This record gives sequence, structure tokens and C-alpha cells, in this order.
Amino acid sequence: MTALPTVLVVRPRAQADAWVADLAALGVAARALPLIDIRPAPEPARVAEAFAAVAASNAQPVLVFVSPNAVHGFFDAAAATGWPGQAWAACTGPGTVAALRERGVPAGRIVAPDAGAPQFDSEALWSLVAGWPWAARPVWIVRGNGGRDWLGEQLRAAGAHVRVVQSYGRAAPSLAPAERALLDAALAEPGRWTWMFSSSEAIDNLQALAPSAGWGASAALASHPRIAERARRLGFGAVTTIAPTPAAVAAALAAATGG
Repeated sequence: MTALPTVLVVRPRAQADAWVADLAALGVAARALPLIDIRPAPEPARVAEAFAAVAASNAQPVLVFVSPNAVHGFFDAAAATGWPGQAWAACTGPGTVAALRERGVPAGRIVAPDAGAPQFDSEALWSLVAGWPWAARPVWIVRGNGGRDWLGEQLRAAGAHVRVVQSYGRAAPSLAPAERALLDAALAEPGRWTWMFSSSEAIDNLQALAPSAGWGASAALASHPRIAERARRLGFGAVTTIAPTPAAVAAALAAATGG
């Protein structure tokens, strides 16, 4: 049995640090190398207006949160306390569910794929709510700058009144010296490391940080087939698609190394 590589967790800093701790609890060595910077909502007044509109609506409004950062950015910008009893919070994964619960959203008002679902994405969420009555229903999609609009398209086609509110910003990272040294170490000895990608944007930022790097000897885990395909296009020699959970990372590493 060969030694397990160290996992490079490239999520935004807060989530990366939490993942490193969770992986350590499973006996997996990991380091945080955040490849996306998270910034506050560029127009907090618009976020506050959205929250006020949700609170005033009697039409079973729905807020769709795309990530934990969307949740925290929304509640911070809106200075929101409590959750309107008639509102629903929808999201695609367990990390966002945890963030909603942390900010006081009742579990009974959250709709999301089950924690054991094979995939956490917009398609999985839509399969749960496609049959809801959407005609003229108010929906706010809470996200950062950019991102897929697939779910918004489905909601509009179903008759929902969809608006988008930006609760945070994403940007390319400015690596601290220690983080740059970690990236250089991963480039110098690719066999010692496995990259964990949960965003194609992180891969884009990695390519910008190391434009001349060769990735053929590097291995990656990806939390979605689209992200795995982006890693392959960059040139990663071995890419495995897994569920976006620390336990899935641990299992994939053990399988790859004969553990």
C-alpha cells in the first residue's frame, strides 16, 4: 500500500479551512490553497431590498442559494435576523443547507437534495421542485457574479417571476507567500499531491496562476462531471469524479492507493 497524497483543497478560504479540518478527522492529510477570493455584496442595499420583499410577500416566495457564501453574504448584507415564516430556501448541497441552518432558517423551510444524493447540482434540485406551483411565484436566485443560469431558465419557463440578487463577489486570488510556496511545491512534486476541485472557476484561476505548468503527472478529484471535464482540458493526467464530501475524498484516495 502506497502512502496517501496530501489533498489540496482549493475552495474559498473559509470553506477550505473547514474541509482541511474535516479531512484531518478522517486521517487524510490536506492543505488549503484557496483559488477563489470571496468579497462582500457590491450593493448591499439591493440585498436588503430583496429580503424586505421576501418578508412582505404572501405568495410563498422562494430564495435559491447557490453556495454557503451566497447564504452568508445575503444575511450579512441584509442585516437579516430571523426568517420569514412563509418563505422557502432552496439550495443544491449539504454545505449550503448547513449555512442556512447556521443563519437561523428552519429545517422545515429548506428544500435540497438529500445528503446521500448521487449529485448536488441545479438539476438535482429541480427534480425535487419541478412540480411546485410556479406561475407568478416570486423567486430570488442569490449568487455571486456570473454562474450558470440553467435553474433560472427552468423557473422562468414554469412561469415563476425570477430575479437575481448578488450577495457576494468572486475574484481571482492574491496568494500569500506561503500559499505561493505551496503551489510551487505541488508543481515541483505532483505525485505528492491530489487536487480537490469543486468549481471550474478555481481551475481557470489555477491556470492563470501557473500558465506554463504541465499537469500530466497531476491527479485531481472533481465534485461534478463538468468540473472533471474542465480539469481534463487543462491537462490533468488522472481525474476522478466524486461526491463533494470529505468522506468521498477519503474513499477515493484509499481506492487509488490500494488502501
